[in-house]
Amino acid sequence: MPSLPPLVLGALALLALAFVATADDPYRYFTWTVSYGPISPLGVQQQGILINGQYPGPRVDCVTNDNMVVSVINKIDEPILITWNGIKQRKNSWQDGVLGTNCPIPPGSNYTYKFQTKDQIGSFTYFLSTGMQRAAGGFGALNVYQRPQIPVPYAPPDGDFSLLVGDWYKASHKALQQTLDSGRSLPFPDGLLINGAQQFASFTGDQGKTYLFRISNVGLMTSINFRIQGHQMKLVEVEGSHTLQNIYDSLDIHVGQSLAVLVTLDQPPKDYFIVASTRFTRKVLTATGILHYSNSNSPASGPLPPPLRNPHISMRQARTIRWNLTASAARPNPQGSYHYGTIPRTRSLVLKNSAPLINGKQRYAVNGVSFVVPDTPLKLADNFNIAGIFTWDSIPIPAPEGSAVLGTPVMRFNLHDFIEIVFQNTEHTMQTWHLDGYDFWVVGYGAGNWTEKFRRRYNLIDAVTRHTVQVYPNGWSAILVSLDNQGMWNLRSAMWGRQYLGQQFYIRVWTSEKSYANEYDIPSNALRCGKAIGFR
Repeated sequence: MPSLPPLVLGALALLALAFVATADDPYRYFTWTVSYGPISPLGVQQQGILINGQYPGPRVDCVTNDNMVVSVINKIDEPILITWNGIKQRKNSWQDGVLGTNCPIPPGSNYTYKFQTKDQIGSFTYFLSTGMQRAAGGFGALNVYQRPQIPVPYAPPDGDFSLLVGDWYKASHKALQQTLDSGRSLPFPDGLLINGAQQFASFTGDQGKTYLFRISNVGLMTSINFRIQGHQMKLVEVEGSHTLQNIYDSLDIHVGQSLAVLVTLDQPPKDYFIVASTRFTRKVLTATGILHYSNSNSPASGPLPPPLRNPHISMRQARTIRWNLTASAARPNPQGSYHYGTIPRTRSLVLKNSAPLINGKQRYAVNGVSFVVPDTPLKLADNFNIAGIFTWDSIPIPAPEGSAVLGTPVMRFNLHDFIEIVFQNTEHTMQTWHLDGYDFWVVGYGAGNWTEKFRRRYNLIDAVTRHTVQVYPNGWSAILVSLDNQGMWNLRSAMWGRQYLGQQFYIRVWTSEKSYANEYDIPSNALRCGKAIGFR
């Protein structure tokens, strides 16, 4: 991906200022054609999914509160949806782009998403959310810049780069889906990529200048460790939160997560390796890129910088990532003005992931329930009062002993509930969890089984907010969430094979008070499918 130079950054800022002056938030229009095309990310040609002929898909740059209008034309042979990973879709789960909220776009058809990057800033992604299509492409970077009157807690960088890092398979997405449908888990990936290449993706900058690197883990199942040869990284943002600006030699980034670091080109002029490698895996996959000094005449050389190896170091590193309490976010008020640690909890949930066999086939479950996606989106069924599509509150709390079952649960919450969720990982593998429609405070990580006594260790002052949290093997992670966004929202494993085979469910956040201040009506162009066909 090319750098976004200062001139373009300035143009974005001036554009945003112009729209602010009119008191109307700007509109940005995109037309995307989704098609098949040949790609060779691991040196073997395979069928990829392209957006406007690009793999990875086009980078999207916008400003806080922009209105995004994205017309998607489906030219592949399967229904598709695009989800906007980390965009909160305020009052508008109709645009979330997952099978619980939207009917997929049929082959040969089109659909126009209309959503706003309301009160957000930071580094995000988008991807195809139906089936295993994201294993073939159809993903990209989505960067939300600040409005000019809102300061960020660092000097404007001299440019910025988006790095999409993730594991990859030589098998097609259809073959991977068939593997899962047959009752088997996904095999170990074949490689690791940076912006669609296993090696030598190049990023050019000038000696003495500072650049913002936005790094996202867009893979299916493996955590990564990221580092740049001979250079330190100053962490400044995690999924829309400004952080304490700690310095790191390497950073772990788990599936579905994004962060941004400042890197100063303060070394002798030459090329340097950019390295990503898998974490918590017996076999280590590695992808390399190049940081190229514009006045360099020397290729990258020397040993690759080593990754972190001790898994306990990863948890200790995670605890150092904290909120910058004095920095403004997308609004002018400081992040720390919201004292989340003083708010009484209305409910507490402990959610355990598991990998049961059901009817002899591999499934994944939450508290013993493995989610089955219905033909009718849950949001449509709820809106039109269509019975028999899902069951209310059928995830047992606490998790029961015994065999897992299939189901389509939706858990009900009241608008403005403030809840605690503890993700308990009883497996020997890393887990990551994502919540659509929200970010949340990650207040604790730990090993073993969570008990109430661990609440005394929670960070109730400056825990970072984010939309995706890792849970370490045989460990737990605790989050606090303010449910201030009405709608139907997906809580899922970010590891896509596990999500596909049932490690997910939906929450409905609702109030009986009907108001556009709480939630928008169903869009006039909303597609109908399943039992919702014919409803208006």
